[in-house]
Amino acid sequence: MAITTAASRLGTSAFSDTNRIELRQHASREEIANVIRAVYRQLLGNDYLMASERLTSAESLLRDGSLSVREFVRAVAKSELYKSKFFYNSFLTRLIELNYKHLLGRAPYDESEVIAHLDLYQAKGYDVEIDSYIDSAEYQENFGENVVPYYRGFQFHTGARTVGFTNLFKLYRGYANSDRAQAGSNSSRLARNLARNSASTILGPSGNSGWSHYSASDDVAPNKCLGGSFGESGRVYRIEVAGVRGSGYPSVRRSSTAFLVPYEQLSSKMQQIQRTGARIVSINPA
Repeated sequence: MAITTAASRLGTSAFSDTNRIELRQHASREEIANVIRAVYRQLLGNDYLMASERLTSAESLLRDGSLSVREFVRAVAKSELYKSKFFYNSFLTRLIELNYKHLLGRAPYDESEVIAHLDLYQAKGYDVEIDSYIDSAEYQENFGENVVPYYRGFQFHTGARTVGFTNLFKLYRGYANSDRAQAGSNSSRLARNLARNSASTILGPSGNSGWSHYSASDDVAPNKCLGGSFGESGRVYRIEVAGVRGSGYPSVRRSSTAFLVPYEQLSSKMQQIQRTGARIVSINPA
């Protein structure tokens, strides 16, 4: 049952209105192909998959009945393909958030869950970290051997917590969105809320009513601020920008950078930002 009647507006209808995908005995080639597509979509966060990147050996074993869906999920999660997308260039906390999302279909409930996985990774490594989700009682109870993991956080289920629903919206940005194509880049989405033990604000996914984004952190000072006089009008605007690249900016960036700009310089500053290839996500009076 859907957790909210606003599913269509929030972009969760695709998960509340469809049946779970399961590999049944004597499945046709088309049904098996559908299972394989669903696993890739779930685990790769809807990121584009080239034919050369497919795990052809694991796919063949699944078709032959030598692998269960659970073991195919394990093969994808431990593959270089998954690591290259979500491990090598990401904060470890971001990887853990995505492991929860991709493998258990929910967001972390509290900071202790993230800390436990940080400790596990540091002590035993990547493969054991992945196994801890797939071999868990939670995975087995919800997906078993042959059900493709899905986003359970948008539905009522045993053991669910309300904060899991709001937290999942920090990780889920729309049915057509990719986990690697977001303003937040490779940074954690939940660290601050989990540390404060507070629920996340629900922001509708991108594409439903325009392009949605997460604002720069409230406790982070603007990256640059023009000192002195703020122009003849006295009006100042705050521009939030995603994806800034260039001299003076770290390679690992926050979800957005803020600029304070006098009204008289607003147009020229916008043009300057756009020439860098960055995206202006909001302009508001300061």
